[in-house]
Order: sequence, then structure tokens, then C-alpha cells
Amino acid sequence: MHVVATAGHVDHGKSTLVRALTGADPDRLAEEKRRGLTIELGYAWMDLPGTGEVAFVDVPGHERFVSTMLAGVGPVPVAVLVVAADDPWMPQTAEHLAVLDALGVRHGLLVVSRADLADPAPALARAHEELARTGLAGVPHVVTRAGDEAGVSALRQEVGAALARVLAGVPAPDPGADVRLWVDRVFHVRGTGTVVTGTLPAGTVREGDELAGPGGAVRVRRVESLGRRRDAVSGVARVALALADRSPGAVAALGRGDALLTPGAFLGVDVVDVEVSGPDLDALPERPLLHVGSAQLAVHARPLAPGLARLRLDRPLPLRVGDRAVLRSTGDRVVRGVRVLDPRPPSLRRRGAARARAVDLAGLDGTTAADLRVRGLARDDDLRRAGLDPAAAPAGTVRAGGWLLDPARAAVALELASAALAEPAAADGLAPAELAKAARLPDPALLEPVLGGTGAPPARLEDGRWRTGAAGAPDVPADLVPALAQLREELASGPFVAPGADRLRELGLDARALARLDRAGAVLHLGSGVVVRAGADEEALAVLGGLDQPFPVTAARTALGTSRRVALALLAHLDRTGRTVRLADDTRRLRTPR
Repeated sequence: MHVVATAGHVDHGKSTLVRALTGADPDRLAEEKRRGLTIELGYAWMDLPGTGEVAFVDVPGHERFVSTMLAGVGPVPVAVLVVAADDPWMPQTAEHLAVLDALGVRHGLLVVSRADLADPAPALARAHEELARTGLAGVPHVVTRAGDEAGVSALRQEVGAALARVLAGVPAPDPGADVRLWVDRVFHVRGTGTVVTGTLPAGTVREGDELAGPGGAVRVRRVESLGRRRDAVSGVARVALALADRSPGAVAALGRGDALLTPGAFLGVDVVDVEVSGPDLDALPERPLLHVGSAQLAVHARPLAPGLARLRLDRPLPLRVGDRAVLRSTGDRVVRGVRVLDPRPPSLRRRGAARARAVDLAGLDGTTAADLRVRGLARDDDLRRAGLDPAAAPAGTVRAGGWLLDPARAAVALELASAALAEPAAADGLAPAELAKAARLPDPALLEPVLGGTGAPPARLEDGRWRTGAAGAPDVPADLVPALAQLREELASGPFVAPGADRLRELGLDARALARLDRAGAVLHLGSGVVVRAGADEEALAVLGGLDQPFPVTAARTALGTSRRVALALLAHLDRTGRTVRLADDTRRLRTPR
């Protein structure tokens, strides 16, 4: 399916064009028919030979209804601009064109109407001149005469053929994308309940789906598109959804300008940094209106530099990197375009922070690499919800605990951690949380890849503390070599075998000797006289990762094939080193899924 919006001045023939193409009247209100002008959004559709289903969103052209026009064209990728041959270039036509340009609409058709009433050449020349300054430069045109049946028939044939060529060049959206349906109409149908409509730009909606709305979760009871019930509809498409509550009052809370979303897939944004385009960028109003999707709301605009601003929204919206929107002031017809650069910006509290932020924003190009370079680190879930792909992070990115760390930030963390470990106060090592704080890392899980990612790691994790030197770097004390040889032979039978206290005494290995062997990386001393072979903790994690999470001690002991004494000591070691989490009911889970 394709969705096309009309644009143009009032009474230039937008609704007439849609009526001629589809055979349906997009003006559905009695007031519209009485006054002969479009007041609300109108909808009609047709089957275009060689193209398939085409839905039209017919927008009002009167200056009083610009907000309604913006709600209709916001999510639509293709526009038909209608200009009358017997009128000059009108302010409302200019405003509609500015809106389309601001929203990034790059596919369209110019239609010169009423050519039977005046020479169309001047109107056509002026329209092309205006279009040349926008993203719709070079779009094809059709001149129409709808004064009689022959003219209507020619219009249907010529506009249909031109539109088919335009639609053939429109990229197909991803049916697997996250759903973000901006609601443009809400009404009640007896026997069906509440129905919402909107233009689905991408993704797929199915009967039975659960979607998130501003009032909570809703369930899709029925899906319709172009007057027919469907099991599923993929964007771009006009859809009507019959909804039921999954959260109390969620359906009743919906109105025009709200969005229905794939649960958990979007950030709720009330502060956003944007690029602003259009006229008078140095005179950005402090309280403009923001139009995005079908939403309209007031924002507080703070200029950061010419063409860059921070917007504080009156209510949260699901915005992503690259989203386009329109800024309008209530006192004039100036239309400015907005492109979202960062939907999760940092605070600006220090002197000079706004200037520094403008420099950072100038380096954002909509890619994961640029975002991570500016931010330094990010959670991969936050990247996805912001519309970025964590898999597209640059080579050398450090990943651990659900975090992505930019290579340059990782190098700084390594330097800070090494300096902290070199302090006299760290002679006995540093706890993971303490070292992570010194390295300015948000999670101790990042320490291992940062400190161990070089050929010669500057530190090792030993008995729950980070110490300088690579594991196994110190030599085994000469007096312990014979005992170690015997011990290693016995430990070789399995990673979770641990000699008893009597056997350790026979070998002459007391707590001090075991600690010396542990520091040398020769064995792993878990405390309380429990010693296993080096690396047994990592092998235990691999085994425990295969259990249902969380897991009790008995399940861990069985999976590891060892005694309760050894299992408890291993689990306590993993707790101390931040790799497992002990819960209130004495079960555990892995901190980072494997």
C-alpha cells in the first residue's frame, strides 16, 4: 500500500482531485459540504493499476486549519501539491510547501488545476520556481481540466499514470520495524468499541497485538485498512484499530496526537536536542509549537548555536534520532524544520556547557558511531530505543554488562584505572566498585574488558579485588613448587574438584601458602580452605548460564557436579566479584546473561 497526502491553498481543488481519482468524497462532515471546504482530515482510496492500493489523506487548505493539515501529513511520505491556474501563488500554498520541505518529504507530484479557466503556464512556472528551493525540486507535474466529464476522465488517467511513476520510486519501509502509529482520529462504533486511525509508516500491526499508549497498554481487537478487515497490516498504510484496555483507562486516554507503540521500544522524551532549518534562525521564538506525527504541543526553545537548539516539551513524546518535525510560532506563518539529533541529551548546568554542547551536536550525523563518540558510553537498550543500531558500533568498542564503551573512552578508563591501582592506598588492591568509580565507569562489569583487553593486562581480579599485574605474572615461590605439582595433578580431574582440609595439610599448604599460590595465578583460592584450579570461576559461569534464572544452590551444585562446600564457596566468590547476584530468597542469577 502507498499513502499520499494532498497539500495546497483552500479551494484549489484538492478534494476534487481525490474525488475524481477514487470516486469517494473525502469531505465527510455536514459542515464541510455546506461550506464547500475541507475542515477535517479526509480519507479515500483506490486501486491504481500496476501499483496497488493507494490511500489519500486530504487535508484542509484554509489558514485556520494548518494544525489539522500538519496532523495529516506528519507521517506521510508522498504528497500531491495542488495549484490553481486561475489564482496567483498563495500564502497558504507557500506554507504547505514549507511544511512538506521541513518534514523531509522528497516524493511528490505537482498538479495544476482549473486549466480550463486560465492559462496554466504562469502558475506552473511559479510553482516549479518555488519547488526548486525545496526537497521536492524536479517533481513531475500534470495540468488538469475537470470542468466536464472528459476533463475528469483525462485527469484520472494522467494523474494516475504520473502518480504510479512517483510511487514506484518510493523506498519500501521495513515491515519488521518497531510500530509507532500516530493517532489522527478517535471514535466509537456501536458493537465494536473505541476505534483509532492513523498512518502506519513502518512495522506491522496484527490482531491480538499489545501496544503501549500514554495511558498504558492496549490490545488490538480488530485491524481494518481501506474498509476491509485484515489479519495484519504493514506500513506504509492507513489503518483503523479497534482497541481494548490492557491497563485500566488506557483506551479512554487516547486522542489525536498520541502514539501507539511497540512496548519498550521507544524512549519517552521531554528534552531533545535538534537541528533547526528555515528562515530567521537567529530569531527562534521562545515558546513555539512543535508538530510531529499527528501531535501538536508547546515547547520551550533554547538556542545553542545558529541552527541548533534544545527543546523542552510540555509532555513526553516517543522521539528518535533522525525524526523530522515542524516548529511554528503562533504569531506568524514562519515554518521551521526540525531534525532530532539527540533524544537523551545531557544537562547543561555548567558555565559554557551550551557552547560545548553545540560543538558535540555538530559532530552527530545520525550514526551509532558518532553518537557513541560524543557520548563516550551508552546502554545498548537505550541506543535501540533512540533509533540507533548497537551492532553498528565502531571496531574496538568495549561491550560488557549491556554497555557499549567508545574506544577513546575505554583508553581514558584504562589510564585512570591504572593510575588508581598505582596509588600507595591500593597496595592491597581495590574493590570492583571502587576501581570503577576511579575509572569513571558506570558498571564494574566494564573493568574486565577495559583492563584485560590489551596484550599485557595491567591488573587482575583476585579474591574479589583488582590488583596490579597480569594473572600468573609472579613466579611461584620455590618452596611451594613440589606441593603445587601434586596439587595440580589432583585438580586436573575436574574444574570443581577441591581437596579436603586434611589433604591440604598433608601437602603442607596452609592458608598463607594457598594465598601465595593464588596471587601467582597458579590456583584459585576461594577462602575457607577451598582451592580449585585456576579459571574454575569462569568455567562455573558458563555452566550456571545454562540454568533457569534465578537458580538455587542445589541446582548449581548439581550442575557443577561438586559438593555443597565447593558450590557455596564458588558462589560466594562470584557474588564478591560482581558476576552473580544473590537475591533475598537465597537464589542467584547471573549479572550479565551468557
